Parts: sequence; C-alpha cells; structure tokens
Amino acid sequence: MILVINTSGNGLDFVLDDKYKHVDAEKQSVALPIETERFLTECGAKWSDLTAIGVVVGPGSFTGIRLGIAYAKGLAIGLNIPVVPINAFELYLYEAPDAFVAIDSGRGDFFVAAKGLAPCTMTIDDVETKQMDWSRTVGHKPFDLRNAIPIIKNKLGTENIEQVLPMYLRPSYAEQAKNK
Repeated sequence: MILVINTSGNGLDFVLDDKYKHVDAEKQSVALPIETERFLTECGAKWSDLTAIGVVVGPGSFTGIRLGIAYAKGLAIGLNIPVVPINAFELYLYEAPDAFVAIDSGRGDFFVAAKGLAPCTMTIDDVETKQMDWSRTVGHKPFDLRNAIPIIKNKLGTENIEQVLPMYLRPSYAEQAKNK
C-alpha cells in the first residue's frame, strides 16, 4: 500500500489506495502525526502494510512542504520503505497532459508549468499571454491527490527514484529580507 501525504496547502490531505481524506488543521505540525495514524486506522491499515510513502514537494507553503517532507522521510526510514516525491504540476498534468498549469501563489503571481515549460513563476500578464500556447489551462481548482498513486507506482518502477527535495520556485520571505 502507498500512503500519500500533502501538506503543501491549507490543512492535510491523505490518500491510501483509493481512499482520500482532507483534514482542516490550524497547526499542521501538531496534527500531522495524529491524523496520519487516524487515517490509517480508518482505512483498516497498519504501518507494516505500507510499501512506499509519497509526499507532495510543492509548490506551495514553504513551511508545510518542509514539514511534509521531513515527516515522510522519517516514516520511510523507520519503516524501511522508499519515499517518493511528487509535485502539484505532475498531479494536474496526469489528467490533462496537454494543459498549461497556473496555480495562484497567493502573492500576486502564479506557479506555472506545462509540457515543454519548466516550472517557474509568472505575473498574471505573462500567464494570460503564455497560456495561449496550450489547448487549456488548469490549476484554478484543487488537484486530485488520488492521481498520485499511479504516478508514484510508475516512479517506483524506475531504476532511480528522484531525490526528495522541496520544489521552491522563489526565495522564502527570510531570503528576500536578507537580500534587501
């Protein structure tokens, strides 16, 4: 069984096989271990049933991404199973491979990517122009975390699983303040 954890946005999201759960959590760091165990129990699963852990590495909340990665890596080490990174662009493009993905960053710009366009940030003016190169635009609605399962299975089938690193498309607030 593959457990998928998403802490990149508001709250917590989990997937185990075809089961999905969202938990509103004011303090992700406090709720994550409690809600993960609760979710496994609700699904009738045990820690020993897990064969891999997938974690959303971004883009999204700087602190949330770091928390999710650290927790997933800790679990994976303890369970001696692989941890597999997945990003929001992969999740959107799984259902719409021909799409331009534009996710509102909440900071006046957008996180964007598409087939042939590496993940980056763009202003709304750039998005309005660039999206015309693709047949449709996605990202304005939440992605379906259940799509992570086939993506992770595919990655597990490769010889080298990519390193689990945060997907940061811009400097953090602290880095920006330091450079001023």
